[in-house]
Formats: sequence, structure tokens, C-alpha cells
Amino acid sequence: MDRETVIATALDLLDEVGLDAVSTRQLAKRLGVEQPSLYWHFRTKKELLGAMAEVAMAPHATAPLPTPGDDWRDWFRENTRSFRRTLLMRRDGARLHAGSTPIGDLDRIRRKMNFLVASGVPEQDARMAMLAASRFTVGSVLEEQADVAPGDSTDLPPDVPPIDHEAAFEAGLTLILDGLTHRAVT
Repeated sequence: MDRETVIATALDLLDEVGLDAVSTRQLAKRLGVEQPSLYWHFRTKKELLGAMAEVAMAPHATAPLPTPGDDWRDWFRENTRSFRRTLLMRRDGARLHAGSTPIGDLDRIRRKMNFLVASGVPEQDARMAMLAASRFTVGSVLEEQADVAPGDSTDLPPDVPPIDHEAAFEAGLTLILDGLTHRAVT
């Protein structure tokens, strides 16, 4: 049993039972080992969850970085969409990611920031826009995943339409991007 096997099995467990039900006891049982043997790879459950979050974010973390010829608005929109798609790939993906620190992704984040600044976005605005888009996306996905949790039923009054999560996300992303566009130097 290696670290990658533990993480992959933990992510499979997450997809099956949800974040609240993931436990080191269940994970050890699934792996056919005693619970203390997990501590060889992860000292705490928090450390395990952090590793799971990092692996779960791999599709976004390996997406192409912007190039100097890219339109920063198009790139910002697609980068944020990529983040959303990645969070939605896992059950409770937003909850798993929330509060995690993207230590392995710092170089990519710097490159993204440098691209925005080189494109005319003031540095502080670029930093705050990336943070706002990230938190908006996590919150949007958190609400979307909570809305479709197994066994949930929404008893909305007949005159209240259900939320179109993708349309709401796109509208919010446009508002963030419009605000940032007004602050950029062109």
C-alpha cells in the first residue's frame, strides 16, 4: 500500500459516501489494513484531506497556463470555469477544497497573476479578482452540490422556479469580470 493508493481509495470512498462519512476507520477497512497503518502515510485526517484535495484538483492544476497572446478576459473566464468543472467532478468537491492551501500550485498561481498584470490589470486588482473568483466558485459549487444531495427534496412553492446553477454561475462570473474590466488599463 502506497500513498497514491490510499489517496485514490479515499477519493473513491468520498464519491460513494460523501465527505461527512469519510473516516480513517472506513478507509482502513476498504484497504484491508488496520487503521494505525494509515498514519504511516498521513499523520492526521486533515493531512489526508489536504492530499485528497490536491489530487482532486489535478484536472484544473494541469490546465494550460495563459500565453502572452491570450485575451485576459477570455482566459479569466475559462480558468474560472475550469475550476468549477473540477470541483464538480467529485462529490462534495467544494467542501473538500474549501480551506485547503494550494502549496503545490503556487508557481502556477504566480504565472497567472503575472499574466493578468502584464495584460494591464493592476496587481492588487488581479490578486483580489483571482481570490474573489475562487471563493465565488467554491460557494457556487457548494450550493449546487448541496442542492442535489442524495435524498434531498426541495419543496419550493410552485411560483418559485428552481435555480439554474450554471446560469447563475455564469451571471456572477460576468459581474466579476465586468468589474475587473473597468479597472484594467487598456
